[in-house]
Amino acid sequence: MQIDALVLRMRPRTPMEAADLGVRLCQSAARQVYLCYWVVGLRIVALSLATYEIAGWLPGLLIWWAKPWLDRTILFVLSRAAFGQTTAVADLLRAQRRVWWSQLLLSLTTRRLSPWRSFTLPVYQLEGLPLLKARRRVLQIRRGRTSPATLMTGAFSTAETVLTAAVTSLVFWLMPGELSSATLFSQETSVLIGLPMTIAYALVVLFLEPFYVAAGFAMYLNRRAQLEAWDIEQELRRAFPE
Repeated sequence: MQIDALVLRMRPRTPMEAADLGVRLCQSAARQVYLCYWVVGLRIVALSLATYEIAGWLPGLLIWWAKPWLDRTILFVLSRAAFGQTTAVADLLRAQRRVWWSQLLLSLTTRRLSPWRSFTLPVYQLEGLPLLKARRRVLQIRRGRTSPATLMTGAFSTAETVLTAAVTSLVFWLMPGELSSATLFSQETSVLIGLPMTIAYALVVLFLEPFYVAAGFAMYLNRRAQLEAWDIEQELRRAFPE
């Protein structure tokens, strides 16, 4: 990795400080991130919503299950932004085999339930290691950093839940007339609110997921900086350019 090409200034940071750095990276590259992410994400959402007639709970489950796969597109854009490179949809399409289809089965099975998936995803996607070496590398990256990564995932999950509830509540605010408590919790209202709640969840995922991936990516970079003294190397390269 070319440390001197990083546009991020590496210095010792706590995991939460690193997560904040990731959020700011996502903000700085928001246009590229959301453009590439929505090209894929909107299609997944549309396909998922099409299953609503099969079962009301199925679209939400499919969107939730596809998040690790969607994260790979986000990480692709962010990893290039970290080195000052812009990303267009054409760049994503050219790299689709590596971004979308590499380790697809693992992304949707064992890694789906990982409470620190955005923290370890860069190892699997960016380092290009065979599976066994990648596993050892993940254990090294995670050592002593599992709790902050899990806490970060929990924080974003809570934010996701709260935002979904807030967006769904707009349906009740915009309904004509007044809703009594009996009407609010009736079976008819539950059926009526099912699809709006799923759509609200999809909108929240389309908005919030890039920040979650960016926070995990920055925590990964911070961990590598600690393990490999990137901050010292970066300062030396800037002080003594070739």
